Amino acid sequence: MFTRKTKSTIDSLIGMSTSIKGDVGFKGGLRIDGQITGNINAETGQSSVLVISEHAKVVGEVRAAHLIVNGEITGDVHSSELLELQPKARITGNVYYKALEMHGGALVSGKLSHDQSTAETPLLKLAAASEA
Repeated sequence: MFTRKTKSTIDSLIGMSTSIKGDVGFKGGLRIDGQITGNINAETGQSSVLVISEHAKVVGEVRAAHLIVNGEITGDVHSSELLELQPKARITGNVYYKALEMHGGALVSGKLSHDQSTAETPLLKLAAASEA
């Protein structure tokens, strides 16, 4: 279900009954169903997928290339490729993204900021070309 648009698969799982206090670093794919108090950082320069399920709660900054959120995050969120906010997503913090897909019901309490430093997505290039 969560791999329809992903470039990599989920390599690791933090289960619903797991609670972590401390920073988490990963590469590849990570799915979180439990609770994390600490920052979550994907390895920079690598393709990464982070899934925050509807059962998950994260208190800390989150950084990943492709981020799928259906749970709760308290802290700033940085997505260098695609950020998907599913219906049960709840973010309290500022959100920085390259491309954003937001479903009805998702809530963000903070600023949404498009990351100007990344290149345009092909979809934006296509839209600009059709307007010319």
